[in-house]
Formats: sequence, C-alpha cells, structure tokens
Amino acid sequence: MSQSQKAKMEADISEAYVKFQREILGRGPQETKTYIMKDLVIVRMKGVLTQGEKTLVKTDKGKRLVKEMRQTLREHHSVDTELLISQVTECKVISSHFDISTKTGELMEIFVLDHDLEKQIRD
Repeated sequence: MSQSQKAKMEADISEAYVKFQREILGRGPQETKTYIMKDLVIVRMKGVLTQGEKTLVKTDKGKRLVKEMRQTLREHHSVDTELLISQVTECKVISSHFDISTKTGELMEIFVLDHDLEKQIRD
C-alpha cells in the first residue's frame, strides 16, 4: 500500500464513522478526521454536541450528564464501532478508548490494532 492508500483508508474510516454517528444520534459531526499511526487509529470529530447538549454543558451538572450519556451510548455501541474499524482496516481491534470534551464539542475515539497498520501500508 502507498501513502495515497493510507489517505484513502483514513477517509473511508471517517466517512463510515460519520454515517454511523448519524444513525445513532440523528446527526453527524461538523468535521471528522482519521489518523492511522502505527497500530493506532484515531478518529477526531469536531462539532458533535447537539443543541440540547450545548445548553446542558453550561452547568457542571449538565457537563456530567452529557459525558455520562455519551459514555453510555459509546459502551452500548462499542462492538459496532470496533467492527467498523476492523472491516475498513482488515485488522483486529484489541481495545478502544473514547472521550468527549464538553468545552470544545470535540470527540476522540482511539482504536488499538493487533499490528502496525501504518507499517503494513508502507510496505
């Protein structure tokens, strides 16, 4: 695989992830970018908060509620998100991690793969 194949795979992951987010929440992020780095796939989404969430995060209690709800949704769909990454990369996902910033409205997903995908693409 070449650098252009890496860029295509990153774009494919972003596109699939946005589609998945729309199915779950009824809307997708404003911007999504995926990075393949060694055995990691990092999906960075900007503008993910809904209007209701933007209102809630103005208070400490609301911030906790938004984080808790998003974490619960993520846990409920973790098998689906890991499968999505496995299908696009053709790698096994060993673990995945998630966080959302109630300050910036940015969401990060990190997937640890069973081997160095970046090296595989390069070779």
